[in-house]
Amino acid sequence: MEINWLAVVIASVSMFFIGALWFMPQTFYNVWMTAQGRKIPTERVEMSAGSTALMFGGTFIATLVQAVTLAIIITLTHTVDPTIGAFGGAAVGALLGFGIGAAASFSHRQFGQSNHRQFDAVWVWLIEIGQDVVSLTVAGAIIGAWV
Repeated sequence: MEINWLAVVIASVSMFFIGALWFMPQTFYNVWMTAQGRKIPTERVEMSAGSTALMFGGTFIATLVQAVTLAIIITLTHTVDPTIGAFGGAAVGALLGFGIGAAASFSHRQFGQSNHRQFDAVWVWLIEIGQDVVSLTVAGAIIGAWV
């Protein structure tokens, strides 16, 4: 099995940037924070260098792990169906996003909702898994196109 590592890195970077766009104040950040029962910061939040590195570095490593896992699954699928391509890769990414990511995180979000407003937890979950599904779909298309 040969993985296209350039495709994996590009897919990972795309996932990182989709997440950044998804959680901008102009997109879903304010709704996401409010639904969690958290206050939206009005001033710049100061973080230590270690916290910043953990937040952004850890997030990038997580997208890299997801992209590698997706590449393994798409590459294995390619051995069964050599015509998988970008569309098939996108379908695999979406399936994993919905079927595993979204389903697994639902109970986490329900039990982790600090203000015990469970319908708000559904909004938080939809925003979070929406980003996951879109990211995995795009990453799957990238990897599938280059498999």
